[in-house]
Amino acid sequence: MEKRYRELIANEFRDCVMGTIGRITQNDQTYRPFHIALLSGEAVFWSAFERSFSTSFGQRVIEEIARLAALSNGAEYAERQVSTTICIDRAYEDAIHEHLQGLRSRRRAVPRGWGDVVRDICSVRPTGQIMQLRVISDMCWQKDGVKNYISLKTVKPNIDQTVVAKEDCLHLTIGVPKCNAYFGLPYNPYGEDREDYAFNPPMGIFDFKHDPVVLIGRDMWDTIGGPGCYNELLEIAAQVGGETREIIGKLRG
Repeated sequence: MEKRYRELIANEFRDCVMGTIGRITQNDQTYRPFHIALLSGEAVFWSAFERSFSTSFGQRVIEEIARLAALSNGAEYAERQVSTTICIDRAYEDAIHEHLQGLRSRRRAVPRGWGDVVRDICSVRPTGQIMQLRVISDMCWQKDGVKNYISLKTVKPNIDQTVVAKEDCLHLTIGVPKCNAYFGLPYNPYGEDREDYAFNPPMGIFDFKHDPVVLIGRDMWDTIGGPGCYNELLEIAAQVGGETREIIGKLRG
């Protein structure tokens, strides 16, 4: 990765931590008498700190780092919060809704593997009635003339979030020729391997073990930023952490 992108990414990590420190130290903390009585003021403080950091890191920061990673890997362009208007036949739209409703109601006959789902939807007979829909992607990048869209979620997304993400992926796959649509989690809270992922609610919507559109941790970052991107991001984070851990250590000192 070029030095300029490493520096920009380092700044994103650093600003996220420093922003959290600013919010925690400048704002009055919510009074939690039972928490303090059962735990300690120290435990309550650090719990609030972690929550504030995770909220910031899981929103704008992940999107921006993903955008920079794509550009560092030769993307022609990369943008956050991209609106895409697609045209889709009413029959395909109805088939998408039927598929998602079947998953939510846990009907056994509903296919869940990505390839089977796309084939089933595309096999329905078009009505000729065209609908215009808008899809919002957390990040979009183009490389080698191919458009890529990704829905970035927290590492333990709920069912509603996952259903919306799958609907978006299906709309893009059917409505934008030759694009790649992805559902991405920035890291795996259960370990490094995809097979380790074990948060059950979203696993009823996607096949987390096999669907090529599901990208978790290393797979996500290396898809966006090229082979080795995940390890390089961890390296940059560790370097920034050398600075920020010292500052954080003085907060309650």
